Amino acid sequence: PAFIALPQDIQAVAYDYPEVFFEEKIHRSPRPRPDQDSIAEAAAILKSAQKPMIVAGGGVFYSGAVATLTSFAEKHGIPVTETIAGRSQMLHDHKLNAGPLGVIGSSSANALAAEADVVLAVGTRLQDFTTGSWSVFGNESMQLIAINAASFDAHKHRALSVVGDAKVGLEDLSSALGNWAGSPAWIETAQGHYAEWNRTVDQHSGPSDAVPPSYGQVVGAINRSCDSTDLALTAAGGLPGELCKNWKTRSIGTFDCEFGFSCMGYEIAGGWGAKMADPSRDVIVFVGDGSYLMLNSDIYSTVLTGHKMIVIVCDNGGFSVINRLQNFKGSASFNNLLKDCKVENLQGVDFVQHATSMGALGEQVESIAELEAAFKRAKAADRTYVICIKTQPSQWTPGDAWWDVGVPEVSDREEVRQARSDHSEGQKRQRLGV
Repeated sequence: PAFIALPQDIQAVAYDYPEVFFEEKIHRSPRPRPDQDSIAEAAAILKSAQKPMIVAGGGVFYSGAVATLTSFAEKHGIPVTETIAGRSQMLHDHKLNAGPLGVIGSSSANALAAEADVVLAVGTRLQDFTTGSWSVFGNESMQLIAINAASFDAHKHRALSVVGDAKVGLEDLSSALGNWAGSPAWIETAQGHYAEWNRTVDQHSGPSDAVPPSYGQVVGAINRSCDSTDLALTAAGGLPGELCKNWKTRSIGTFDCEFGFSCMGYEIAGGWGAKMADPSRDVIVFVGDGSYLMLNSDIYSTVLTGHKMIVIVCDNGGFSVINRLQNFKGSASFNNLLKDCKVENLQGVDFVQHATSMGALGEQVESIAELEAAFKRAKAADRTYVICIKTQPSQWTPGDAWWDVGVPEVSDREEVRQARSDHSEGQKRQRLGV
């Protein structure tokens, strides 16, 4: 996108531009091809691999390379893991899908990363959450190949940099590999880890009578009830992790987690934009009570413009995932959950009444069964529909990787000292590099 700023004093000035300036012109986005020497070197490294894996990032989507990456993985027999921005490139039941990678990823992808001897990173910045602060790659001799249009990202962590477009980069690399394929035994290992992970997902997101339910159970209920092409969208708090882990992709490109800087408030505004971009499918916005309170006015905008979306508000009484991190780092609960805040008059928010005051439809539910019934009514509605459900503040789906969040070196609190010791042990697993 481009931003053009015009001073106020010239905004209304007329100018007789030449007519040729207005002739139709087709602009094409170039696909820069990688240097062929880097392609040849990448092929040689991959051919030496016994335990290769692919990390598929959001750049695969931006390049229009999803089908190319899938074909590449199938031809050469390499398991695929996804980043947060890369989620929903692989169908859930694809034989080479090894799950999401990293801090809010799966035990299956993280287990593969711990063993992999060659990692092919495609269209990914390899940021902190993807790499577990560079702790997920447990093989000290692992060789990293990075295909990326951005030179800065392609050169990270002593990688063999293949600077270029993801689609043509994969095509060139596949040609250089010829008929080479990875070990069937390694694929079986990946499939075993993934099967175990899916049992975990079913355990934490399957049908439940619990009241209040967990985030994972809410995600699972909507996933089972929605159309295969519906878009699941979230941004901050505990929902990115629960959606990354529990959402089972049934159609390509049906997951959007704008997780840059844990972007609280993106959810509802982002959902409106997503519905504008593709009015043919329902957009399902998952938002916590904290993010809803930060930015909610575009519910009104969607009613005005007729861009219906379905908003699932998970009310856990504050910022529970930050409370979780606070406790994990040895601190006592403070100022995250409403019950732990210094307040004189604690009041709950009627999110449904608030949404309906802006012209939306909505209802409050308590159980998963009620949620599923409400979702059917939301699908049939003629405008934005908000469903609010109270959720557990401390029940989470496992599968995480270590994350480098600092802990004080000195503290009178025993829990902090233990957290510091645990953190120091985690730092020993970090891959050397910049």
